[in-house]
Amino acid sequence: MGFAHNNVLHANHFRKDWQRRVRTWFDQPGRKLRRRNARKTKAATLGVRPLNLLRPAVRAQTVRYNRKVREGRGFTLAELKEAGIGRKEARGVGIVVDHRRRNLSEEGKKVNVERLKAYKARLVVFPRKAGKPKKGDSSADELKASFTRDSLALPDISPAEPPRKITAAEREFQAYKTLRTARANARHEGARKARAAKKEEEEAAKKK
Repeated sequence: MGFAHNNVLHANHFRKDWQRRVRTWFDQPGRKLRRRNARKTKAATLGVRPLNLLRPAVRAQTVRYNRKVREGRGFTLAELKEAGIGRKEARGVGIVVDHRRRNLSEEGKKVNVERLKAYKARLVVFPRKAGKPKKGDSSADELKASFTRDSLALPDISPAEPPRKITAAEREFQAYKTLRTARANARHEGARKARAAKKEEEEAAKKK
């Protein structure tokens, strides 16, 4: 490799002992066993509590991925209120709360409210003292019944629509023009109301 112009001379280092510094990946079977034992230890430590916290079903971000449903950060305060669960009570029974998230659609809110109600229906709350159950604790019969520790699966909120023919009304509908008209009406609504009010005041003044 030649050198040209006023450039720095290369000082290549080819005598490094790279075999001592290379990172191998031969410990994966051992790591697998270690992770499995860690899960068992965690499950034993949790006792009868669920292995994972309950999180909402949300759409993935951007137009490219919003068909996919995934677990969100936490439930909104509106969803908890509609399901009849307090925000402080929720954290104690394994429900994650996110006060920053907002519900942008009634469909998404309904799905998560149903998810909370289904979780609440199968929830078993053991009293701190067996002889002195408090309000909200499960009854003796519910404690004896068998229960599962698996978390609720994500709902299928995007079923595939079967193919069908496009109707005449859909062909005639102009989506772009409708959106532009609605946007323009929303933008000029205040000015039009002010103009109409001013016109009414002028007509009332003329009549007097």
